[in-house]
Amino acid sequence: MKVLVINCGSSSLKYQLIDSETESVLAKGLCERIGIDGRLTHKPTGKDKVEIETAMPNHTAAVSLVLKELTDEKNGVIKSLDEIGAVGHRVVHGGEKFASSTILTDEVLKQVEECNDLAPLHNPANLIGINACKELMPNVPMVGVFDTAFHQTMPKEAYLYGLPYEYYEKYGIRRYGFHGTSHSFVSKRVAEILGKDPKDLKVVVCHLGNGSSVCAVDGGKSVDTSMGLTPLEGVPMGTRSGSLDPAIIEFIAEKENLSLHEVMNVLNKKSGVEGISGISSDFRDLEKAAEEGDERAYAAQKCFSYAVAKYVGAYAAAMGGVDVVAFTAGVGENDSVIRAMVGEYLGFLGIKIDPEKNNCRGVERVISTDDSTALAMIVPTNEELAIARETVALLK
Repeated sequence: MKVLVINCGSSSLKYQLIDSETESVLAKGLCERIGIDGRLTHKPTGKDKVEIETAMPNHTAAVSLVLKELTDEKNGVIKSLDEIGAVGHRVVHGGEKFASSTILTDEVLKQVEECNDLAPLHNPANLIGINACKELMPNVPMVGVFDTAFHQTMPKEAYLYGLPYEYYEKYGIRRYGFHGTSHSFVSKRVAEILGKDPKDLKVVVCHLGNGSSVCAVDGGKSVDTSMGLTPLEGVPMGTRSGSLDPAIIEFIAEKENLSLHEVMNVLNKKSGVEGISGISSDFRDLEKAAEEGDERAYAAQKCFSYAVAKYVGAYAAAMGGVDVVAFTAGVGENDSVIRAMVGEYLGFLGIKIDPEKNNCRGVERVISTDDSTALAMIVPTNEELAIARETVALLK
């Protein structure tokens, strides 16, 4: 079966066409500036990349252009849309309603829409992409794969906040967690690499990128994770503050004469390592500046690494030990400096990072020393493949 994987943002649409039999990518691409002017970058495997600038007034127009390129005589990889057996959609927030991937019926879409308050930047865009695909491919099964679903196995003590219980009952205020598709994929892949049953492993997955989260996976199930009701909680990220004293919000509002909305904008878009460094949200820029002696860039790296290590330590306590700490995503897979900084704190777990093994980018590799009693690993994530697998498994 050929599965089209769609990841829809407010003005963008990422896609991959995957052959589920071989798990190979037939084509992938990105639509940008939807509703503004429109740009498609389309890369068929084994062919030249195609860049098209054309009007994309809405997501339906973007999906239509993607389908046209996939079947194009020159740039396409399939002869007709009949070859697409299913579409797998990334959906950011499923609340407590969805603990697994789900076929997107009209009733399900209503329930997804009810979660819009919990992810106002993501869910409405996801729904727009789903409806655009349903309009253009009415007879093709649509499957929703939820970022939050993997974390629905968390126990109550991990997901409840110290707030009046009625807020949880009335509004669903609790820890949900995100990056679940990645955490699930990586923890399973760790078990495959080691030749073990996931049920026999305690893994901490560090999904580190512009958005970062840490997850405790005990016996193949998520038991805690660093992001919360929203993706703002947890470690400092590219531009997000991560966890902080809630009273800071009121303090900044009064000192800077800002509204609540304006303070939240600061926490989401002007904080994190960019806010600390004053330089960039890109960890490559931080590394370069730190090497040149910039103290704030170095402080940003250290704050980030320290926070990640603290979550690893907390999850070691939650699980009663750790067998593997796995680094993944853009920073986790490619930034040897950050991995080494995190590793400096992990000696109590019996983990010591080997500098030579750690000197690499984007490969599957054990990077701890041979005498370490627990492992540190790099495991590249593949959320699109995970979505395709979930889609096929559900339909079968």
